[in-house]
Amino acid sequence: MTVAPFPTTEERAAAAATTTSLSLWAQAIPDEVAITAPTGERTFAELNANVCRVARALRAAGLVAGDAVAVVMTNRPEFGEVVHACLRTGLRYTPVNWHLKPDEIRYIVEDCGARAVIGDAAFADVMSEAITGCPDVVARWAVGGEIAGFESYEQVIARHLGDDLDDPVLGNRMLYTSGTTGRPKGVLRPPLYSTGLKGLTDAPQYEAATSQRNLCTGPLYHGGPLIYSLTMPLSQGVGVVLMERWDAAHALELIEQHHITHTHMVPTMFYRLLRLPENVRRGADVSSMRYIVHGAAPCTVAAKQAMIDWFGPILWEYFAATEGAGASIGPDEWLAHPGSVGHPPTADHVVIRDADGQVCPPGTPGTIHLKRVEGADFEYFGDPDKTASTRRGDYFAIGDIGYLDTEGYLFVTDRDADVIVSGGVNIYPAEVEQVLLTHPLVSDVVVIGVANDEFGEEVMAVIEAADDIEPGDALTEELIAHCREHLAHFKCPRSVDVIDRIPRQDNGKLYRNQLRDLYRRTRTGAPPT
Repeated sequence: MTVAPFPTTEERAAAAATTTSLSLWAQAIPDEVAITAPTGERTFAELNANVCRVARALRAAGLVAGDAVAVVMTNRPEFGEVVHACLRTGLRYTPVNWHLKPDEIRYIVEDCGARAVIGDAAFADVMSEAITGCPDVVARWAVGGEIAGFESYEQVIARHLGDDLDDPVLGNRMLYTSGTTGRPKGVLRPPLYSTGLKGLTDAPQYEAATSQRNLCTGPLYHGGPLIYSLTMPLSQGVGVVLMERWDAAHALELIEQHHITHTHMVPTMFYRLLRLPENVRRGADVSSMRYIVHGAAPCTVAAKQAMIDWFGPILWEYFAATEGAGASIGPDEWLAHPGSVGHPPTADHVVIRDADGQVCPPGTPGTIHLKRVEGADFEYFGDPDKTASTRRGDYFAIGDIGYLDTEGYLFVTDRDADVIVSGGVNIYPAEVEQVLLTHPLVSDVVVIGVANDEFGEEVMAVIEAADDIEPGDALTEELIAHCREHLAHFKCPRSVDVIDRIPRQDNGKLYRNQLRDLYRRTRTGAPPT
């Protein structure tokens, strides 16, 4: 392969606009390692060639621009191949959480309109069951082994050329999120948009064809790792190292081994790192690190300060949701405003309103409203009513609670009035409640998040038991086991409390705040009946 001259800034911008950045780097730095993972590695040339093969295979299967692809895969090089193939062929890809049960996966596959499903053979039984009865899926490919009813991914793409496409079409991603009621919903946003978060654009930028490396610490089905630790660095000519699963000590080993410079983390990872034995922390060489970006869940001031003391002032934080971005903050600003998630990009980008819709004065918590930005607005796929329910004129709100101080810095006091954030992962109480209500021993139930030192929050179920039911360990174990039969384990309660009556308003709505506040304070005692 002939090595092309190093691309100019203008050439990089043009490539990004047509999703051909990988092609550009495959020509300029073909032998540089693009992806390193436990299951193998790819140079930029190898990665780009496989991207083109996957793109041609999807087209050969009958997919056209605008169609959807569901990806159920661990952190492995093929994930990057599929993602970039979709981005180059006008397809809309949806990463699916592989912890989900077959019915939960099937729902997302059907809801997103997937015509192709690419699954990891590590989940062969789950995938085979999940895709049963999905007539719209015309391509089923198994990565890394066999799945009943699936073709071999490796064999399928081997039939196609790895040359660059003559007609690339800009594709898109659609991640799934949810409110506190109903099933998850796909959040559809324009293919190319800017968050406008000044704090992050002020952060150290990627430098292609250098020793920079990004460590992907989380699963790629989450938006943070997917964007910050896969698509973004690769598009800038910087290689990534994929962790199969998070392990604090192993992360330090990888940082030293690969001279990692950039990474994305969630606060739970900070807590795990900080709890490592002192000799392990002192013995770890983290001098290569230049940039840690974090978000997805609140971080305690003490933990963030400890991380800065250890790694240096290289922590950058963002406050955002799948639907849109709100604020960001760099290390120097944070040290001057500890606890803040940053300054919004413009003075009118964030507005705090009370229950009556009035603007809250500085320091007074209320619902956070984010300004809808032209070219970056979102919609809930196939659900215009849900989309409309979040919009307030030029703003939208998704339930986060916080306040602005007198200098305009945003502080988040509660990620959502109902959503439980455990280890950076959103858990939706209504989904768990619906499962518990199918159990014959449960008359009524409310699911809440209570404090957990490691994960921030954990799931707790407060139930009103059927008559003559004896509370105790046996009941708790039975209800948790029932949940685990129908839900991914991370969604299931860790504890169960039984009370005489679940407090509800006359219209049937729960007094959820009462229960959550009580149990967060005490973890014992019964709420008012």
